[in-house]
Amino acid sequence: MFNWVKTAMLMAAITALFVVIGGMIGGSKGMMLALIVALAMNFFSYWFSDKLVLKMYNAQEVDEASAPRFYRMIRELATRAQLPVPKVYLIDENAPNAFATGRNPEHAAVAATTGILRVLSERELRGVMAHELAHVKHRDILISTISATMAGAISALANFAMFFGGRDSDGRRSNPIASIAVAMLAPLAGALIQMAISRAREFEADRGGAQISGDPQALASALEKIHAYAAGVPFPTAEQHPATAQMMIMNPLAGGGISKLFSTHPATEERVARLMEMARTGRME
Repeated sequence: MFNWVKTAMLMAAITALFVVIGGMIGGSKGMMLALIVALAMNFFSYWFSDKLVLKMYNAQEVDEASAPRFYRMIRELATRAQLPVPKVYLIDENAPNAFATGRNPEHAAVAATTGILRVLSERELRGVMAHELAHVKHRDILISTISATMAGAISALANFAMFFGGRDSDGRRSNPIASIAVAMLAPLAGALIQMAISRAREFEADRGGAQISGDPQALASALEKIHAYAAGVPFPTAEQHPATAQMMIMNPLAGGGISKLFSTHPATEERVARLMEMARTGRME
């Protein structure tokens, strides 16, 4: 429940930031225009982002004939989660990872790399795919898509403010120093809010995945194994399209130090600790 409240507050914050920046650039008219643009961008993301990302990763759809064990696993987990069976895709990449996409449970897809199928045991893979189905059940794909779109739009608005300056509600040019400050700080704030939303949803999907599979230890083991393997295996497509990193079960992008502040995922150690506590207590609410 806490993670849902936190997500709602963060979504409100990133939307408010977008509208405020629009107001700083063009007054009340700019604020209204920014809101209209945000709605249009989110509409496009809602309908088309799943197709774009699957094409981006050259994901190939599989069925019970082409990938029987994997497909049957997804079908069984979807039944346990009381979800329609999603479309199932494989990505020919050595890096172990997986993600879910689609605008709602009726139009969802789950994808896994061939690398993750090789690295994990069947029990661990089951835990991972249950995590992805939890994202579908919670409609996290829509939430993460909107937050990423809004963060990108905030950055674009801030750049506009830097080059063209802002205007107040009376149409007068605003302080150029203020415009520069907005251009520098607004994208940072937008990115931080987006990352916080993503991390909150990952914790919730870990909990939901453990509920669906009934085996939190399997997901904990999978996360540790993916973390260990992923560090030494490049994922070129993810590096070329960093905005998609938040979709993965594990952050596919290299980086450390201060970059952890902008990480789309919580620390693996904390995720594992929470799952092991669930296993210890038997509480998965």
